Amino acid sequence: YVSKTKVEQKTIKNNITLSLYNYSVTSTMTPFRSISLTALLLGTAAADSADSVSSRLQVHVPQTLFRPEGYDHREALFGVPPYGGSIAQSVYYADSDLCDPTVDTRKGYPIRAKDNNGKMEPWPTPYILMVDRGGCSFVQKVRNAQRSGAAGVVIADNTCLCSDKDCVSANGQDVCQPAEPIMADDGSGGDISIPSFLMFKVDADEIKAELRANHMVQIEMQWALPKPDDRVEYDLWTTPSDVVSKDFQKKFKSVAQALGDRAYFTPHMYIYDGIKSNCQGFDGENMCFNLCTNNGRYCATDPDNDLDHGISGADVVKESLRRICIWKHYGEQDGVGTQWWDYVQAFMERCDNPDYFMNDDCAGDCYKHANINQDIIDRCMRDSGGLEKDTPNTFLDLEMQAQVSRGVVILPTAFVNTVALRGGLSTATVFTAICNGYLDGTEPKICAECESCGDFDECIANKKCKSKGGGGGVSTHTFMSSILFICIAFGGAAFYHYRKTREEMREQVRGILAEYMPLEGEDGAVGSPMDFARRGGSENLMMS
Repeated sequence: YVSKTKVEQKTIKNNITLSLYNYSVTSTMTPFRSISLTALLLGTAAADSADSVSSRLQVHVPQTLFRPEGYDHREALFGVPPYGGSIAQSVYYADSDLCDPTVDTRKGYPIRAKDNNGKMEPWPTPYILMVDRGGCSFVQKVRNAQRSGAAGVVIADNTCLCSDKDCVSANGQDVCQPAEPIMADDGSGGDISIPSFLMFKVDADEIKAELRANHMVQIEMQWALPKPDDRVEYDLWTTPSDVVSKDFQKKFKSVAQALGDRAYFTPHMYIYDGIKSNCQGFDGENMCFNLCTNNGRYCATDPDNDLDHGISGADVVKESLRRICIWKHYGEQDGVGTQWWDYVQAFMERCDNPDYFMNDDCAGDCYKHANINQDIIDRCMRDSGGLEKDTPNTFLDLEMQAQVSRGVVILPTAFVNTVALRGGLSTATVFTAICNGYLDGTEPKICAECESCGDFDECIANKKCKSKGGGGGVSTHTFMSSILFICIAFGGAAFYHYRKTREEMREQVRGILAEYMPLEGEDGAVGSPMDFARRGGSENLMMS
């Protein structure tokens, strides 16, 4: 490395960075990372991938299209599915790829009646919209469908699987695909709130044929979580440099504590296999430089995309091992890990920047804040194999094995009872999924209290909901108190205005009387006009 020229060194570093970035699939806002997949990751995901284990697609009407086992499909890695629930609605075929943001809801099939203006009625809500694949990203199609009022989206594939010879021959296609594509987020899917599936071409063609014949079709999109017992197990796959999961990690501690021993949490750090990425040379040399540790065995991408400055991939690997050890000693026993959450939050507040990320003293301050014994963690990091030389690290190897067997291809990803959660990673979404993962009748009280609470954070903090019904509503007590306060305020203002107006009128009357009405007293003497005014006009002016 030293013998190479500066230009050669820079070229090698850029190629290494590109190789590792292509190795990853993340849901961060960086488009390149969001959509990049490699054959290596796809191969390791295989059948154990979570892409198709949590959902079910079924046709209920017409009965001729019903299949007891449901329909094969791919679930989108964006949107917010109703875990533990389903969407069963009539389907309308847009007869479009829906890439144009201006969606014409009066087109498509089945044909509807015409309104008074002679135009076909729009798709009646709620409905599931079927659109054609191609022309733009999956996210763009679903976003346009969401804006048109769809409750869910089924994208009809337009290419046969190579393994389906009947489909290939029937459609006369020269091009086929070896597998259905993953419905990945293009980096902009954070605003998508409805679920979506990709339906295989041979099945989607049957649905479209029914709809084009003006026959009603009803589809059910269902999401079920395994419910083995009265304790839920949930995992989070992320990295110390992951931006998307930071807000979740800052807020979820109170939820983990509220669930207590009824839910068991396991944090996982995503580690890139440097040997499979050719970061370790034949002679054991680290070919990926500061992106890897242990002579190229364990690697991470560079968070700031600058291999010469700031945080390096090796720094991320080191912090990953540190967090694994903290969990082993301060969280693994109870599955709550209060001190682990405290450390992570303290690290994000104090050390999560290029100046202090790799600073051991800053990490030491976080230990103290979280009441963690630094000697125990340092010993754990050394005894597991350390980060120096060409030696394997037990804990990092276990993480890589787990991510392969689980089929993790998206970062960050949360799992509940081994099922990957799709859509944005939020505290409320994960909490709802956990509550739906309990065996029926065994849910903890906190689920019934807070799952549909209008103020979720306050409910978790107080373990009691003050605004039932969701949607940001207010309690009856608060509403009535507000009404009473408003009535008192208006009443006080009206009384003040009345008194002020009455005094002003009296002053005007006194002035008139004092100037124009000299009065005669009881003895016949003419008194001062002010005598009457001083008495406040209490005497009757109409004397008989």
